[in-house]
Amino acid sequence: MKYVVLIGDGMADRPNDALGGLTPLQKAATPNMDRLASTGEVGIVRTVPAGFPPGSDVANLCILGYDPAQYYCGRAPLEAASMGIALEPTDVAFRCNLVCLDFAHADGKDERWWSEKTLMEDYSSGHISTKEAGALIDSLNEKLADNRIKFYHGVSYRHLMLLKTKDDKEAQAYVNLNCTPPHDITGRAAPAFLPAGEANKLILETMYKSIDILREHPVNAQRRKEGKRIANSIWLWGQGRKPRMPLFREKYGIDGALISAVDLTRGLGVCAGFNIIKVPGVTGYLDTNYVGKATYGVDALRDVDFVYIHVEAPDEAGHSGKLDDKLKAIEDFDRLVVGNVMEGLKSLKDDYRVLLMPDHATPLSIRTHTDEPVPFVIYDSRHLKNTGNLSYDEGIATMKDIRAFHEGHRLMDYFINPQQ
Repeated sequence: MKYVVLIGDGMADRPNDALGGLTPLQKAATPNMDRLASTGEVGIVRTVPAGFPPGSDVANLCILGYDPAQYYCGRAPLEAASMGIALEPTDVAFRCNLVCLDFAHADGKDERWWSEKTLMEDYSSGHISTKEAGALIDSLNEKLADNRIKFYHGVSYRHLMLLKTKDDKEAQAYVNLNCTPPHDITGRAAPAFLPAGEANKLILETMYKSIDILREHPVNAQRRKEGKRIANSIWLWGQGRKPRMPLFREKYGIDGALISAVDLTRGLGVCAGFNIIKVPGVTGYLDTNYVGKATYGVDALRDVDFVYIHVEAPDEAGHSGKLDDKLKAIEDFDRLVVGNVMEGLKSLKDDYRVLLMPDHATPLSIRTHTDEPVPFVIYDSRHLKNTGNLSYDEGIATMKDIRAFHEGHRLMDYFINPQQ
């Protein structure tokens, strides 16, 4: 038996007035996902347990069958695993976004974090390129790194800062800081969401010092000339310590592979013991190599029995609040990933099961993640159903007699071993 998980990150949404009360999933043309819903088993699952932040780290951990109450370690340590950064027990990793702050309304001539009118203009600095971002991170290391702090390159605006602490108590004080994801506060006054807590002094100083280093950097000077948003600060969040979780093969007895453009999901795969497949041209955005993900994913099933294919684009569109981008991301995911994977699976001699779902909702109306249950489909090549012309969308939650997983990590147990 082969197992395929297809994740359209942030694909779920809420009714949208511009769509006549439909959600983007309901409006988009998704014949392949609808076909799976019409011939498979549909249900709903809560991927974000009560009390946890509705992030992709929690949700994807849950989907993979790991209870966040036992294994959640924060976002940044997972990204560190993807980057091959070995964390010591007292190290604390922070996600480091390159962001664009709007100082235009700041009081006085000097640009200050603590002006109440400083806004978070763009959590991604206009989806800055990885090459440009690399030069900025190099400058931060040159001028800010020391025996405690070091910055690591990631993809586009997503990077990492590693902080070394002297002991467990100090490390935990940094972990306990109240930090806000920058994509949650687009267009809002940034100072109200700066890291808060007893250990925040060094973190605030580092963020503040980054402004002087970045705002006049040649990369930003060129981006200004081109009319692009600049990366004039870092934003630190998602902190945590070294993850500890059992391998996927120890839980389910099968080996797996994972495909994703982003370090967060790849890091989960590393910790789960998966083979991380690098697909050329993946970006985590609308221009990603969808077809390559599908092709490499099916090919991987010749060597392993489980493959996890993650597509970031719908989530990025949700964070941007751009309806047309989200519709396009969903339709491209359906046509180029779901369609090609299902066609490719026909060439295998094995039976297969496919799990299709978002990790969480990212409603356009609020531009951030939410924790409501999301719809899923399980398609089994051995047991095709005929449930009429079902549409794969949030309306599944209103159907009667469907399977519901209120503990989201139980879904993987059912997907792998439906008879148990």
